[in-house]
Amino acid sequence: MEYAPQLYSTALRMTRNAADAEDLVQETMMRGYRSFETFEEGTNLRAWLYRILTNAFINRYRSKQRRPMETDLADVEDLYLYKRVASLENAAATLSAEDQFLDLLTDDEVKSAVEDLPDTFKLPVILADVEGFAYKEIAEMLDIPVGTVMSRLHRGRKAMQKQLYEYAQARGLVEDSQDSN
Repeated sequence: MEYAPQLYSTALRMTRNAADAEDLVQETMMRGYRSFETFEEGTNLRAWLYRILTNAFINRYRSKQRRPMETDLADVEDLYLYKRVASLENAAATLSAEDQFLDLLTDDEVKSAVEDLPDTFKLPVILADVEGFAYKEIAEMLDIPVGTVMSRLHRGRKAMQKQLYEYAQARGLVEDSQDSN
């Protein structure tokens, strides 16, 4: 259970919905408990749980793609609450250190840049840059080659850099003559 808050933070970034994030963490813990005998003693438990979380998210994402699009008023309300959670004093204790730092520094622009990434790029960026996993661990979690992880990280970071550069340009923080590379 010591990894539950970290798993929830990542699940919230993946799903952008508090209820879905809670369900995803609950499913992860249940799957981990049921298949604990497959866990190899001496290996990284955190990485093993993140792999379960990532696989559960991917499975849910694929099943949602097969269903017709649904919109619920509660979803809109949850998104609004998620965007405003940083301004609530009592919610600050539940935010990860990374979220607290980003809230002080960027007024949601970096979060928005991460959230706007396609899932193929967003997952590696979150796992590497926010959660601090090594490329090899991410490759194992996502069941893709290390080179693909590196490529997706590069593309995801470039997309974020472009979006944040455009934000900085629009606010006069950088000169328009600079190249965005």
